[in-house]
Amino acid sequence: MASDEGDKTKPQKAGFFGRLFGRGETAAPAPEPTPEILTPGAEVKPDDAAAEAASVAALAPTPEPVAPEPAAPEPEPAPAAVQPSGPSPVPAPPAEPAPKLSWWERLRTGLSRSSASIGQGIADVFTKRKLDAGMLDELEDILIQADLGVAMATRIRNAVGQGRFDKDIEPAEVKQVLAREIEAVLTPVAKPIAIDAGKKPFVILVVGVNGSGKTTTIGKLATNFARDGKKVVLAAGDTFRAAAIEQLQIWGSRVGATVVARPQGADAAGLAFDAIREARDSGADVLLMDTAGRLQNRKELMDELEKIVRVMRKVDAEAPHAVLLVLDATVGQNAMSQVEIFGRTAGVTGLVMTKLDGTARGGILVAIAEKFAMPVHFIGVGEGADDLEPFAARDFARAIAGLDD
Repeated sequence: MASDEGDKTKPQKAGFFGRLFGRGETAAPAPEPTPEILTPGAEVKPDDAAAEAASVAALAPTPEPVAPEPAAPEPEPAPAAVQPSGPSPVPAPPAEPAPKLSWWERLRTGLSRSSASIGQGIADVFTKRKLDAGMLDELEDILIQADLGVAMATRIRNAVGQGRFDKDIEPAEVKQVLAREIEAVLTPVAKPIAIDAGKKPFVILVVGVNGSGKTTTIGKLATNFARDGKKVVLAAGDTFRAAAIEQLQIWGSRVGATVVARPQGADAAGLAFDAIREARDSGADVLLMDTAGRLQNRKELMDELEKIVRVMRKVDAEAPHAVLLVLDATVGQNAMSQVEIFGRTAGVTGLVMTKLDGTARGGILVAIAEKFAMPVHFIGVGEGADDLEPFAARDFARAIAGLDD
């Protein structure tokens, strides 16, 4: 909008109505300005409002003078409030922040949907009557629906029925058997990831399907490694999605890690080659390599993943030293085929299960452990940096069964 000085030196151009009624001098039509689109709820600029009001006022007829009405008498002022004597009231102390939940509490809360689904089913079936085959059939159905898998459901069914036929059984007793059998299957696969200090940098390739949480998981892992005093380098290998590159750069700034990145659309295999050399030259302890999400049933995408592994080995014959498959717990049985195909293509060495707090089918992790016996390194039950923890079989088993610690 022009300044006041500019208005004084230039002749005023009449608007449409001014030219119509002969007001002001006629000027050549000025080019139309670019329209300004106001979003719903946006305020009109003061200058625009004033110009619009002036234009409307110029067209309005001059009103007849009206005699002013007599002013009303001013009210008597209210008496000032009398302040009580004595000391001023003491302000209340600020509220203390809520205490941080322990990992067990967060795990149990995160698995509450799964445990509630299983627990309600058990409570509905085992209602103060003697155990029979029909009750065991119903229990097996409940466990299959919770994605524990047929083999695991059959194992738990047999354990509950052993020595208890024609006897009263309470839901609490069934939950104890459930937790015991799940723990027995998970204990052999609950293994922390081991960083070999002799391999520097220790290269970790992170793979998975679209939306499984790979980039966020890398940020959380980088946070944990940095807390342990390790020097970390991040490689933004998801060059297909620009947001993934920016997201990894944000995580890098948070944890003080170097981020090796290229423009969107760059060759991911070439970036992997450069990232290993950069991490080696900088003396990094760990290199975490992100990759684009890819469906396990798309051969051309899985071939690209094989290419990344081949190029890595041109720099380091043993790289990658670990391949983590990030699984989204909410996909249920589809996670089984992901483990099988990614394991065959990329040589997966361990699993990370995320989003267990967003599903009532957390039992899929048990089914995967029972079928593949693949190490489970971490599980996630939230979006915070502290919501990814090393996997503990007993904690998980008791949380999904709805038992206290």
